[in-house]
Amino acid sequence: MPPRPRATLLVLVLLLAGVAALRLLVGGDTIAWPGSPEILDLRLDRLLGAAVVGGALALGGVLLQTLLRNPLASPDLIGLAPGAGFGVMLATYLHYLATGELTRWAGASAPALAGALAALGVVYLISQRRGLIDPAAMVLVGVIVGLVFAAGTMFLQYQMPDRGQSAVRWLMGSISDETTDAQRGVVGGVLLFTLLSVVVQGNRLDAMAMHDDEARSVGLRVGWIRMFLFVASGLLAAGSVMLAGPIGFVGLIAPHAARLTGGPRHRMLAVNATLAGAVLLVAADTLVKAINLGGGRLPVGVLTAALGGPFFLVLLVSRRGGTV
Repeated sequence: MPPRPRATLLVLVLLLAGVAALRLLVGGDTIAWPGSPEILDLRLDRLLGAAVVGGALALGGVLLQTLLRNPLASPDLIGLAPGAGFGVMLATYLHYLATGELTRWAGASAPALAGALAALGVVYLISQRRGLIDPAAMVLVGVIVGLVFAAGTMFLQYQMPDRGQSAVRWLMGSISDETTDAQRGVVGGVLLFTLLSVVVQGNRLDAMAMHDDEARSVGLRVGWIRMFLFVASGLLAAGSVMLAGPIGFVGLIAPHAARLTGGPRHRMLAVNATLAGAVLLVAADTLVKAINLGGGRLPVGVLTAALGGPFFLVLLVSRRGGTV
């Protein structure tokens, strides 16, 4: 069946409306319309947060896949999540040293963003070759930077009497009730600006699928486009980490699903992938709010990893001709 971009767009809009309505109905162990304006506002905040985070991860995945010319790439490759995790664990450890308290530290957003941007900066500085970003080097550097930050996180966790349990749940990824309208607005603004930029520059991004020499022969400034792809995908991923912690696989699943059903042209791919990411994360947040396993609600990052891991393996096997 050939891809149908506009039909995919319509289906995704309807799906997003459906899961959004369901998210407003689901709360605790009941499915009903909120009984008070305060509860409705809380659910709306979580709904908007999940939609923004899902859309940002998905669009970041599209841009990173274009940069690396690899549909299996995702924002997890460039070390942002480990960098953010290190930032939160470092802030938690310093808070413990200053106060002696091991209570849950609520101000995770600022150090998460700082850690993610620090990882982004390190990857950018090291992965340059002759002033231009080298995609192959970027993947290797991103993996190494992620491992270094992850090791630092484990070291700090080991230094705390509770082994850092005050920050562990955040490290699993969850839609927080503590994010502010301003934080959601900033990340949502970056998402909207980037999406509009991709739609306007769609033809040029389509041409990035060609070899560098071919792309330059049709007038593309490859270095500048790579810079835009790197910075935009990094900021989107960092913003999503700031709002919800590290949530994996959304940046892989949503772009692939949008490309499969709506085609690879960037103008529609960016819009469809953003909607698909929002649908996926709102649906996942609805599911975790509806299921109580007895030890509290499951972090949404655990659910996306449980679904995304097998999905990634299926993609990998299919791309290798059915052999592992």
